[in-house]
Amino acid sequence: MNYIKPLTLTVSCLLFASCTSNLDNTQVTSLSVKSPTIIERSTATPSFLQSLDRDQFDLNAYQDQAPTEWGEFISGVKTKLDTSEKVIALTLDACGGEHGSQYDEELINYLIEHRIPATLFINARWINHNSDQFLKLANHPLFQIENHGTEHKPLSVNGEVAWGIKGTHSIEEAHLEVMTNHQLITETTGKEPTMFRPGTAYFDDVTVYMLNDLNIIPVNYSILGDAGATYTPNQVADALVNQAEPGAIALLHMNQPNSGTAEGLKEAIPLLLDQGYSFVNLSDYPLK
Repeated sequence: MNYIKPLTLTVSCLLFASCTSNLDNTQVTSLSVKSPTIIERSTATPSFLQSLDRDQFDLNAYQDQAPTEWGEFISGVKTKLDTSEKVIALTLDACGGEHGSQYDEELINYLIEHRIPATLFINARWINHNSDQFLKLANHPLFQIENHGTEHKPLSVNGEVAWGIKGTHSIEEAHLEVMTNHQLITETTGKEPTMFRPGTAYFDDVTVYMLNDLNIIPVNYSILGDAGATYTPNQVADALVNQAEPGAIALLHMNQPNSGTAEGLKEAIPLLLDQGYSFVNLSDYPLK
């Protein structure tokens, strides 16, 4: 299946504002976009995921472990593509919930029109609210679907708080936060997600160990692309263009159509293409 070398859009609900913001769009003149490079990308489920029986997963090994790290960039969390090539991964989060279940159709249509791939981290609440649209996105060859949690909680074993949101309070709840949506995505699309980003993008190190044992990759970002969908279009464009580097992962949101994210991307993507960057999905390269 043909895939464009994409700029990986990381759209996770990094800030609570990405699930609550109601900003007016600021119009930005977009530039012409040249065609990205086409690459081949496999869509087959990795063999280790086919053989792993998560129903038999033993949580007892984590019961006596106390976390020693908490944050977005702790040990074991991947934040870049492991390459020196001029590629960027755009990741787009869809957080769900009362104020986070909208759909930025302008943004997605722009990516489709210009054949720009993106990795979409989708929350279970957003899927349930946008079931038809989710299936269309999951079946589109440009987009890689990954897991953004079930209730959009930070992933912890002791109820740590990030951006005013209380995290999961035990290893059992953390496991459910990951695997409930994992199962929903798998049953809906027929393909297992291989990566996870929690609500607010915060983990503790015990939950990272759990994800590694589940053969699920914890992923964050190297470019804060829209600050929880609070940036203006100019701020989005500046963040993407000024922080671009080989292997960068950008975090943005696709659930706030009244934010500046779409217009900022439409300004930044032509500039990045002119600088020689290509856009890729997270699965196109090893992560580090």
